[in-house]
Amino acid sequence: MKTVILIGAKGKMGKAAASGLKNHRVVTASRSGEGCDYKVDITDKKSISDLFKQVGEFDAVVNTVGFCEYAEFADMTDEQWNTTILSKLIGQINLVKTGLDFIKDKGSFTLISGILNVKPIPFAIADATTSGAIDTFVKCVAHELPRGIRINVVNPTVLEEAWDVYGEMMPGFQPVPGVLVGKAFERSVDGFITGQVLFVDA
Repeated sequence: MKTVILIGAKGKMGKAAASGLKNHRVVTASRSGEGCDYKVDITDKKSISDLFKQVGEFDAVVNTVGFCEYAEFADMTDEQWNTTILSKLIGQINLVKTGLDFIKDKGSFTLISGILNVKPIPFAIADATTSGAIDTFVKCVAHELPRGIRINVVNPTVLEEAWDVYGEMMPGFQPVPGVLVGKAFERSVDGFITGQVLFVDA
């Protein structure tokens, strides 16, 4: 049994990830901290460091959060770009960089991207761009991590459980059940793969 820190545990993607982590001790965290063991803001390095210090020894970090702004490219403001980049891209990079000082040898990081970088839709340029950047970051940084530490990213399509929220903006997409996405997180945490983009698509 591993100790896994699951960030964004109460969201739909967090619950999907949790379905694949049932064999482990899961420590939950979120930005609000409501209903979770800890509170963390991935855009704040001190907040991340405080989380890892409070948890103590752990084997894996699974992140399912990354806030994105949606607008047409011509209308996207600098603030909207910065908000998305700071959360979905820099925030996740911060988790890995800071986590290296705390995670056990042969531990693992699992990040989140999203299918829109390979199947673009209107209004989602910031989401697509940062998802593509995270996929690339994981493939490259895997070669540089010390102590046998692994890293992967789950790149899912829209969840069935979230179709009521996103379905209207994603015509022609086939949603997948959260439990299927959970299997990708399970592969990342329990397997030996590293530097992989785990696509979950219909």
